[in-house]
Amino acid sequence: MADTRYAPLKIVKTGLTTAYTAGIIVGTTDFVMKNDGRTLLHVKKSGAGACSMICKTPAQVQGLDIAEVTISIPATTGDVMLGPFPPSLFNDGNGDMRFNFSEVTGLTFMGAAL
Repeated sequence: MADTRYAPLKIVKTGLTTAYTAGIIVGTTDFVMKNDGRTLLHVKKSGAGACSMICKTPAQVQGLDIAEVTISIPATTGDVMLGPFPPSLFNDGNGDMRFNFSEVTGLTFMGAAL
């Protein structure tokens, strides 16, 4: 899979204008974003099929891999807020976390960081 760099929007006191990412092609992209542990993702699904969002967990505990986290996004009316994502579990050595989606018809998402 190719990597797509995603930059979460910055939440500020004067307000945040939302900007959702759409047009995702399933199976071709791992999204990569900087994660300081104060990042949230808002995922919406208007398509007829449910979706799973898979968050990679490259960390280990006592030499054992931590299982990837899978979050269900319901079909048609799916509207899910996710996070925060502890860096010790979700980040790679570059301070990035990775995630992807199993089904993307009618799917949009937006990340926001404090």
